[in-house]
Amino acid sequence: MPEAEPRAILVVEDEASIRRGLCDVLAYHGYVPEPVERGDEGLRRALAGDHALILLDIMLPGLSGFEVCRQLREVRPQLPILMLTARGSEDDVLEGFRAGSDDYVTKPFSLAELLARIEALLRRSDAGAPEPVETPFAFGAWQVDPATLAARQGDRETELTRRECDLLRLLAGEPGRIVGRRRLLRELWGFEEPERVETRTVDMHIARLRKKLDAPGNGLIETVRGEGYRLIS
Repeated sequence: MPEAEPRAILVVEDEASIRRGLCDVLAYHGYVPEPVERGDEGLRRALAGDHALILLDIMLPGLSGFEVCRQLREVRPQLPILMLTARGSEDDVLEGFRAGSDDYVTKPFSLAELLARIEALLRRSDAGAPEPVETPFAFGAWQVDPATLAARQGDRETELTRRECDLLRLLAGEPGRIVGRRRLLRELWGFEEPERVETRTVDMHIARLRKKLDAPGNGLIETVRGEGYRLIS
């Protein structure tokens, strides 16, 4: 049986030492890294190439990582994008999700964590992501339409990402029951061993969904400390 072709990963990072280090680690683990230091050049190569994943910094010359992500999402909606952010920059993380990133790692990051995030995204991109179910469903008083990635309540309408829609569907399918963070990371993010990865990506998605869907004093998603989340039915 022939060996699988090594996967190409585009590394868009303007700091030379970080860029070299990322490429060395990726090459050591069997990937084919392609280094780029400018956002505009990164966008051009991502659109022209056949990369398995994009590793994308935020602060870049030419175009910001946010703008690269937005433009890339319009043309390559299924391409995994992993953003690099400064530690503690919650606004950057939320803006990255709005731009269409799949996940993020914060600087400084451990190599084990970075590789786990990359592997999880690639598994989900390969086989783990089944064809999305397009049947509309209710989430509290909202009607969610996966086909258009929109939620409606009366005259209100808000756009959703595919990940946000999947998260709402899972919670809506088990109203009143606690859905653990590890389960969410395993089923929606593709982590095989979520207990070994430190990440706030679930919390960030929940925070963004609350801003989109919750009216003051009428929270739909309850946090159960130390356990997970549940839909208040």
